[in-house]
Amino acid sequence: MENATLKHSTTRRAFLGHVGLGGVALAAMLAREGLGGESARLAHPSGQPHFAPQAKSVIWLFMRGGVSHLESFDRKPALDQYSGKTIAETPFKGVNDPERLKRVRVVVVNDANGQQRNTIYPTQIGFKRYGQSGIEVSDWFPHLGGCVDDIAVVRSMWTTDDNHGAQVQFHSGRHMLDGRHPTIGAWINYGLGTLNENLPQFINVGPRFFDPRDGHYLGPAYDAVPLKVDLQNPLPFARPELDLSHEEQQIEFNLVNRLNRLTETAYPDDENLRARIKAYELAFRMQTAVPEVIHFDDETAATQNLYGLDNATTRPFGMQLLAARRFVERGVRFIQIMHGDGAAGAWDAHSGLKNNHAGLSAQVDRPIAGLLRDLKQRGLLNETIVVFATEFGRTPGSQGSDGRDHHPYGFSIWMAGGGIRGGVVHGATDELGFHAVEHPHYVTDVHATLMRLLGLDARRLEVAGHKRLEIDYGHPIDAIIA
Repeated sequence: MENATLKHSTTRRAFLGHVGLGGVALAAMLAREGLGGESARLAHPSGQPHFAPQAKSVIWLFMRGGVSHLESFDRKPALDQYSGKTIAETPFKGVNDPERLKRVRVVVVNDANGQQRNTIYPTQIGFKRYGQSGIEVSDWFPHLGGCVDDIAVVRSMWTTDDNHGAQVQFHSGRHMLDGRHPTIGAWINYGLGTLNENLPQFINVGPRFFDPRDGHYLGPAYDAVPLKVDLQNPLPFARPELDLSHEEQQIEFNLVNRLNRLTETAYPDDENLRARIKAYELAFRMQTAVPEVIHFDDETAATQNLYGLDNATTRPFGMQLLAARRFVERGVRFIQIMHGDGAAGAWDAHSGLKNNHAGLSAQVDRPIAGLLRDLKQRGLLNETIVVFATEFGRTPGSQGSDGRDHHPYGFSIWMAGGGIRGGVVHGATDELGFHAVEHPHYVTDVHATLMRLLGLDARRLEVAGHKRLEIDYGHPIDAIIA
C-alpha cells in the first residue's frame, strides 16, 4: 500500500510539472507529504502573532560581498590621521590583542582572504551630516542621507565567520561549521499566516548566496519562492511544458483538484492532504497574480522615476524595489532582495575599493531612498520594516594597494519603518572601526528585533527534535524600537 501511495504521488507530481505548476508547488507538496523534511510530523503554529505586532512585512535588502562600514555609515577620522602607519604604530594597537580576535571561527585555515591587514588605509570618500538628526553618511549614499531621519543605524554588529559563509550566518544565525539551519525569512514564514492567498509570503529576488535553501529542518515549504522582475519569466519552472492556454491549464488543474477532493473525502482527517491541495491552488493562482504585481504600467512616471527607472544604472535594482513595494501592498510577508552578483558577491572589494563601491552604491542608493519615500507617502512605512544589511564590513588596514579585506569584528547595518525609531545611531566601533565596543550585537539580534516587531516569540516556535542555542534567539535591539 505504501509503494502504491508513493507511485500515485510521484505520478501526480509529474503531471503537475507537465501543466506548469510543479516547479512552484513541488517543494511545499514534498514537505507536506513527509518526503522533503520533518514538517509533516511537526505541530504547526497557529499563524497568528503571539502579541500585538507593530509591523506586517519585511523588505530585506542584502548587499552581498561585504559593504565597507568605513565608507558608508561609520566615519573614522583616525584612518586618515594614521594613514600608512601600521596598527602597532598607532595608539590603538590593542585591537590586535589575540584574546579579542578569538571570536572568529575559521573555515579554511590560511585562506588568502579574511586575513589581518595591519597598514592603515585612509577613508576613500567624504561624509556629510544629514537631516535634523545630523547623522553622518558617506557621499556614496547621498539619497539615503536624505532619508536618515527615518533610519536607525546600528554601528556595532559582529559575526564569527571571516569568509562569505557569513552570508548564510547573517540569515540563519549559525556558522557554516554548525551545519544548515532555518533562516529568518523561513522562521517568519513558518510562524505567521498569509495575508494574501494568491501570493507566497516569502520571496527571494536577485542573486542568491550559495545555500539556496531557507527552511532546512522546517521543510522546503518554508523556502523562499525565487522570483525575477521579468514579465517574460517571473516564476522559474512555472510555465507549462507544452503550449497550453490558460483555459486548458484550468481544465487540467480542475482535474487534479477533483482527484484530491475524492481522496480528501476518503481520508477526512488527513491534514497533509489538505495542505497539499492548498499548495496546488496557490501555485496556480500565482501564475496570474505574480505577473500582475511586476507589471508597472499603472505606476505614474513620477513614481517610476523615484526608484530610478529612468536611468540605466539604477533601473535594474529600482525595478526590484518597486516590485517589493507592490508585493508589500498585496500582503507578502518577507521580501528578500539580494544585490551583488558573483560567488562571493560584488561588494567584495579586495582591490579597487573606491571604484567598486562607487559603482555599486550608484546602483542602489537612489532606488532604496525611493523605496523609503514611496512607502512613507503611501502610509506603508509604518507597517513595513526595511533592513539594509551585509555579511561583514571591511578591514581598517589595506589589502594590496587599494582594497580592504573581510572584517567580522565590527560593521554597520540600518533599519527603518514598522516600529523602528528614525534618526538614531546605536552602538559604536573603536577609533579604527575595528571592534564593536559599544552595545555590540550579534546578527541574531537583528532577527530578534524583527520577531518582536512582527509580534512573534521565537521561543514559542521551538521545533521538537531541534534544540536551538541561546544565541539563536538573539535579543531585540530595544534602543532602536519606538
